[in-house]
Amino acid sequence: MLAVCATVCCALVVWKWDFLMMAKEVVCNRMAKRRTVEERVEQYRTVVRERLLPFFEKAGVPWPARRLTLVGLKEERQLEVWGEDATGTLKLIRVYPVLGASGTIGPKLVEGDGQVPEGIYGIESLNPNSAFHLSLRVSYPNAFDLERAEEDGRHRPGSDIMIHGGTASAGCLAMGDETAEDLFVMAALTGPANVEVILSPCDLRVKQFLPPANAPVWTARLYQALETKMKALPPALKSSQHPPKKP
Repeated sequence: MLAVCATVCCALVVWKWDFLMMAKEVVCNRMAKRRTVEERVEQYRTVVRERLLPFFEKAGVPWPARRLTLVGLKEERQLEVWGEDATGTLKLIRVYPVLGASGTIGPKLVEGDGQVPEGIYGIESLNPNSAFHLSLRVSYPNAFDLERAEEDGRHRPGSDIMIHGGTASAGCLAMGDETAEDLFVMAALTGPANVEVILSPCDLRVKQFLPPANAPVWTARLYQALETKMKALPPALKSSQHPPKKP
């Protein structure tokens, strides 16, 4: 019994700390001067280009990319960035660690469930005044999500799913501030309409994965669509997380 109580207390302490850090980031960012997307791009363009140009050159992708695909892997806690080269082929540019992601494996179903969505999305908009430094709004719920919600009788599937800075998350992907700057500038220069987002329970290119036992019956169909989409891209190499070595 004492061991159980200790475990619960530790979990509450960790949760409270994460909540306080999230609240601190919200307050600090709301007190800052509000900026436009263009102003943020101008603020971070040079430093982001310096950070990313070696990765773009190694991948053979022009800066900025004409098209981007972001692949978020929940189990691996990674976000892959793919860009289109001169021939129209998607090449892996970089792999970032996901620093914060709430919920478990399985699709998002209702508002407040803390789940990171699973599916194929776009970027609706960029927020230069995010409570978490900078953010990219994911187009959840998409048509598939809304259709399944109607079939299931779910009236509030949720919204406001972001890829943002900081390390705390409630259904979003928290990437850290520096990574958020990279993603924000890349998406802004490429154009949000040219950015695709794939959110998957795991890397379906290299493993077979069955939906959780409590998942809706349509989850298997969703995972099949994700697997087909992802298998057009080769698995990422660990070396893609580090800049190429200088000769």
